[in-house]
Amino acid sequence: MPPVATPSWDPGQYLRHSGPRTRPFHDLLARIPDLPGQGRRPARIADLGCGAGNVTALLTARWPDADVLGLDNSPEMLAEARAYCGDRITFAHADLTTWVPDGPYDLIVSNAALQWVPGHARSFATWTKALTPGGTLAFQVPGNGDAPSHALLRELCASPRWHDRLGEAGRRRVDVLAPQEYLDRLTRLGCTVDAWETTYVHVLQGEDPVLDWIRGTGLRPALTALADDAEATAAFLAEYAALLREAYPRRPYGTPFPFRRVFVVARKPD
Repeated sequence: MPPVATPSWDPGQYLRHSGPRTRPFHDLLARIPDLPGQGRRPARIADLGCGAGNVTALLTARWPDADVLGLDNSPEMLAEARAYCGDRITFAHADLTTWVPDGPYDLIVSNAALQWVPGHARSFATWTKALTPGGTLAFQVPGNGDAPSHALLRELCASPRWHDRLGEAGRRRVDVLAPQEYLDRLTRLGCTVDAWETTYVHVLQGEDPVLDWIRGTGLRPALTALADDAEATAAFLAEYAALLREAYPRRPYGTPFPFRRVFVVARKPD
């Protein structure tokens, strides 16, 4: 079977659901404490997996004088982020599996990105060591790897029709720990940790809205694997859409879509 290609990203598709996608970051941001040195010097902030820059901009809204660095491995997303944020934020290419802070940071934050980084918890020691005293590591990740949307995708990719064509694309699982596991690991590193989970029930609108949602994120590996064949892509999406319509039936008010998220705010001692 062919290896899994690095997913290509479509900023426009991702931003189609920017409202509900941004809500977890607002909830995370509300739990981040004041940063060390606030009011005395500009804070240093790193946004890991900044994507299209729409949530990175929220960091400058809360800390207007901060020196913010947005990092991502997608050229498409970085281009969108630079266009969205202008000169007030610095953006750079980085692979989060190997990224090492270039100096002390008051806040290292990540919004719905670490699930794409296998073994990301192994980087916690390096990241928290780079925090200034009183600094914070904060992130949220999707916790819906076992939801029907993802289970059906894996089953479809493994079916006889698509198994050889998609290779391992459908088997790629997000790398997310339980809240208590994150709490344990970061507490052992000396941090004070607030870890929790929330299941949002988004009400999606339109034709095949769950498919439209997933096209921006979890479906990217499969779409990347089929990118050179428009006919196969259309056939695959038609099969997947039918499965999603059954799993997430439309109601008179829209299509309810439960989405579990895991949150962590870890503060380094002063």
